[in-house]
Amino acid sequence: MSGKKGKVVKTEVRNYVKNKEVFHDRNLFLEDYKEMNRSFKIYCYPHKRDDPFANALLPVDFEPGGNYASESYFKKVLMKSHFITKDPSKADLFFLPFSIARLRHDPRVGVGGIQDFIRDYIFNISQNYPYWNRTGGADHFYVACHSIGRSAMEKAEEAKLNVIQVVCSSSYFLSGYIAHKDASLPQIWPREGDPPDLASSKRDTQDIKKKGKHIQKLAFFAGSINSPVRERLLEAWRNDSEISVHYGRLRTPYADELLGSKFCLHVKGFEVNTARIADSLYYGCVPVIIANHYDLPFADILNWKSFSIVIATLDIPLLKQVLKGICLDEYLMLQTNILK
Repeated sequence: MSGKKGKVVKTEVRNYVKNKEVFHDRNLFLEDYKEMNRSFKIYCYPHKRDDPFANALLPVDFEPGGNYASESYFKKVLMKSHFITKDPSKADLFFLPFSIARLRHDPRVGVGGIQDFIRDYIFNISQNYPYWNRTGGADHFYVACHSIGRSAMEKAEEAKLNVIQVVCSSSYFLSGYIAHKDASLPQIWPREGDPPDLASSKRDTQDIKKKGKHIQKLAFFAGSINSPVRERLLEAWRNDSEISVHYGRLRTPYADELLGSKFCLHVKGFEVNTARIADSLYYGCVPVIIANHYDLPFADILNWKSFSIVIATLDIPLLKQVLKGICLDEYLMLQTNILK
């Protein structure tokens, strides 16, 4: 690091994006992925359509939507995949198919009854099947995108300690999430129609490099101000001409704002996760992640530093300095890796 003031941040940023590879080890990942496709099997506890809670135990029969669609997509795709086996003896993992999002809206259960439902569900499978008792649930997993899913096992102590959580709200800071056991599920907001034509956006990398074209905004954020972190962001940058911070209804289309910005801000709200990272990637915008302790999806496979910037919440006042410290070549590397 340079000892001169004004160069410290720039030097840190250059070190930050030094590793340009999207994968930590692409060859190792492809080898593991190939083996997974060949041999990995999951057994899902079966339920019939006349089950009283079929709405929460079976995949949805419609296209998932809304803020917690990742949960429904995961189950819908998994149940149609070649990973599912009907022979439990061949299973590497066992899937607990209850939907936290669906139970949350079921008047028979609701938010207050989810823990009781899960406790009773696990008791039933432990009595009717031998698989749970062999490992205490350590080879079982469930999926949840709403943050309430992290506390779903509170009344099932053995499950709380052993079951693998695949959750959107994946924070090192919270005791209910154990990083070496649990896994982070990417949160997405489903998009309709064809993906955007990134080559014709205001951010076209070749035009930037060859013609020196200027993108309208340095950074963009829009969302509810529902956390101290977002309050800090609004306080620091609400009147800035280059960093656009919005709350309430946007006057312009959300997609246009993403396409017209170099960097798109993912800022912790109630939880570390939102769909804004997926939005940024979808629209070819370099995500800036301002959410301490976020266990990012696929962090053991993807080198997030090659296509995103992570900034500590305390450094929000330095946001512009950090982003402007990223030179054109470094930015193009980040943005090109997103398109990969």
